[in-house]
Amino acid sequence: MNGTRASVNLLIEGMKRGAGSVRQAEIAVCVPYVFLADIERMLGGTSIVWGAQNLAREKSGAYTGEISGTMLKDFNCKYVIVGHSERRTLYGESDVLVAEKFAAAQRDGLTPIFCVGELLRERENGETESIVARQLDEVLNAGPGVEALRNAVIAYEPVWAIGTGKTASPDQAQEVHAFVRDRIAERDRQIATNIRIIYGGSVKPANVEDLFNMPDIDGGLIGGASLDADEMLAICRAA
Repeated sequence: MNGTRASVNLLIEGMKRGAGSVRQAEIAVCVPYVFLADIERMLGGTSIVWGAQNLAREKSGAYTGEISGTMLKDFNCKYVIVGHSERRTLYGESDVLVAEKFAAAQRDGLTPIFCVGELLRERENGETESIVARQLDEVLNAGPGVEALRNAVIAYEPVWAIGTGKTASPDQAQEVHAFVRDRIAERDRQIATNIRIIYGGSVKPANVEDLFNMPDIDGGLIGGASLDADEMLAICRAA
């Protein structure tokens, strides 16, 4: 929940100027709903794609204040984030609700960026794999099962490493990414090989190369650094 029309315009124009130097990575920006019309106008015809930070599980109806996937498609969104750690912790979104939003995104022609990750106490208790498996399995065991991951991105967010001053080492991040890929491979090895599993734990220019050099880290879900065009572009070029 950051930005004004003026600051978003400045950020996106900066991104557009530098995007030509990024040739082997996809750049996507997921903005607050109110900026989608501006983003569509500014980014149409460029290499940068866009999306939203959340959506409702319902397609339409008496759900005041909610935004549906069909509305997002009306602004040519490609992606939508589901299950972000802040939605889970601040707004109480359950694994079941997140899985329903995942399905709603695909139903409405969007690619979900599906977030999983553990809290600090869960990591300290040795529960990282069981928490991530529980979150992932809610999608794997629903509807089309593993086939749903043919059109999805998974983002691993260690909640304890976001805005806390604590950081996950590249090896710690890689360990969880490999666990996620292996768990998907138990259902379908081809899907596991092809799916992008990106990392969302305070990625910045100073640590991006070490993270992206890990074999199972396929990109980043960028938080604070995405509010600065130069920092964001440095991350994209590293990718």
